[in-house]
Amino acid sequence: MANRVMQLFEQSGAVLNGHFILTSGLHSDTYMQCAKLFEDGKIASELCAAAAEKIKKYEPDVVVSPAVGAIIFGYELGKQLGIPNMFAEREKDGNFALRRGFELKPGSRVVIAENVVTTGGSVMEVIELVKELGSNVVAVAEVVDRSGGKVDFGVPNESLLQIDVKTFKPEECPMCKAGTAAVKPGSKGLK
Repeated sequence: MANRVMQLFEQSGAVLNGHFILTSGLHSDTYMQCAKLFEDGKIASELCAAAAEKIKKYEPDVVVSPAVGAIIFGYELGKQLGIPNMFAEREKDGNFALRRGFELKPGSRVVIAENVVTTGGSVMEVIELVKELGSNVVAVAEVVDRSGGKVDFGVPNESLLQIDVKTFKPEECPMCKAGTAAVKPGSKGLK
């Protein structure tokens, strides 16, 4: 499946090359733009059906995604699994919360759906939110694991594509040292 996922990324123009600031604050010369990938409903359906096959063994009863980037993945994953989905969004204080009337029942079996993981920071924040609300995270699902399998969420982690992309701390970034401007295509910090 990993070859097919990479093929779909390339066909949809979702593999970007340049100088990027990732949600984690790290810099990279490669960006996996899932929004371009999910622009095509057929691709979204195909990928989420594959993700659902990996996730169903954990018997989740709800999908929770961090907003904004993972909303479509979480929606389609929930649809493929036949379970509800909801998303957590950042409040003014920068912390994730369930809003818009979303509620987790205590003891819910939750799968966290994320589009791309590098350090896993957003996923960890949503895991903590789910725990605070009295529910259980049974697994994490992502389209792309950019950590090359190094991220540990303390629960099973299922990805459709695992790659190891070079990342740099801003002060060590060779592209910054060369004077190229960095862009931030992600959604963290949207107002």
